[in-house]
Amino acid sequence: MFKRILRIFIIVLVLALLVVVVGGIVGFNFLRDNGIKQYFASMKPPAATVSTTIAKPSAWTPGVEAIGTVKAVRGVDLTVETTGIVKDILFHANQKVADNAVLLQLDDAVERADLDAQKAQAALDQTSLARAIELTRRGVGSDSTLDTARAAASASASQVTKLQAVLEQKQLTAPFGGTVGIPRIDIGQYLAPGTAVVTLQDLDTMRVDFSVPEQQLALLKIGQTIRLGFGGEDRPFAGAIRGIDPKIDSSSRLVNIRAEVANPDGKLTPGQFVQVRVELPEEQNVLTLPQTALTTSLYGDYIFVVQPAKPAEAAPAAKPEEKPAAPAADKSADAKPADTKPADAMKPAADAAKPAADAAKPTDQAPDAVKPAAEGDKPALVLSQVFVKPGRRNQGVVEIVEGLKAGDQVVTAGQNRLFNGMSVVVDNTIDPTKSANKQAEQQ
Repeated sequence: MFKRILRIFIIVLVLALLVVVVGGIVGFNFLRDNGIKQYFASMKPPAATVSTTIAKPSAWTPGVEAIGTVKAVRGVDLTVETTGIVKDILFHANQKVADNAVLLQLDDAVERADLDAQKAQAALDQTSLARAIELTRRGVGSDSTLDTARAAASASASQVTKLQAVLEQKQLTAPFGGTVGIPRIDIGQYLAPGTAVVTLQDLDTMRVDFSVPEQQLALLKIGQTIRLGFGGEDRPFAGAIRGIDPKIDSSSRLVNIRAEVANPDGKLTPGQFVQVRVELPEEQNVLTLPQTALTTSLYGDYIFVVQPAKPAEAAPAAKPEEKPAAPAADKSADAKPADTKPADAMKPAADAAKPAADAAKPTDQAPDAVKPAAEGDKPALVLSQVFVKPGRRNQGVVEIVEGLKAGDQVVTAGQNRLFNGMSVVVDNTIDPTKSANKQAEQQ
């Protein structure tokens, strides 16, 4: 009986101990998780570093942008007019040739022989004509004989001219001065009429063909300045509009434009892709921002404006300074004079006098206390998310039509992890609108 009771007691004790251990573990975990939640809930996130710019009205040069193709003002693929075997190639790739320069010679031995024979016949006919004229002058020749001799001489001269033209067709000449390309034929090759031999391009002046929507046709006119480049924002070449197609394509609703650009350095090549911008009259008092300041989302385009924090957010920081005075008063009230000796009875009074003496010391350290106060005069900065309506864009700058006021301090970089109401620190030592090389040169 005793052993059974002891066994039950041990089991109950073990169960109680187990309950205490498990309860302690659960309680500890609960208190730990609750403390962590309170810690992170009360923890203020650190201020993010951003760069900003001040929005202010500026001059804006609007323009019409398009994609164009470069062509030479004078450019042609040269072909032969007649059949023949290539005898000599008188040019090499990328050679600059003059007007009427001979580029290709076909075999012309047969044509030269025919021309020499016809020249001899023409000389004979010319002699017969002179003899007929002399006989007619003497009265011993008939007029019909003179007419026959004159017709034969004229026909022979015309035949010589014809054979001379056929002989010239055996040569390929440059119709204008320019730069030739890579030869497409070889010596000894048989050529048929229309066979392309080489391309000839005049690279001094280039033609740019592009198209714009019909809505922008009213903005364009002959003589307007255009600028073009190969990509990006840099457009180093300048030209002018030389032609506007009077007809709009009914299928695409686009109108064709042609401009001419000087190419003294030969950097533009026929067939090249270029980005074209037609410069329009300058506008004043336009609010603009760098394109890096604008963020696009499913809800619209927005920017972050830096504003000073409200005074109500900084007021709770002054409350802890008022608390130290309360413990001194409570200690003096809780003193027990009945159980203390006369010597001990004087200690509370002496201790109570210390705060008053210590309160006078900060007056000697007033100059040092002014520094934190001066540093605290600088207001904290917070973010305000503002939705805006963007307009035209040009060279890394975007026009803001609605939502922005002149003088607003707008974040231009570092807004990847920003949110509304977040504390920030402004650092404008790095300008994201300029390349790293330019910033290094300025420093």
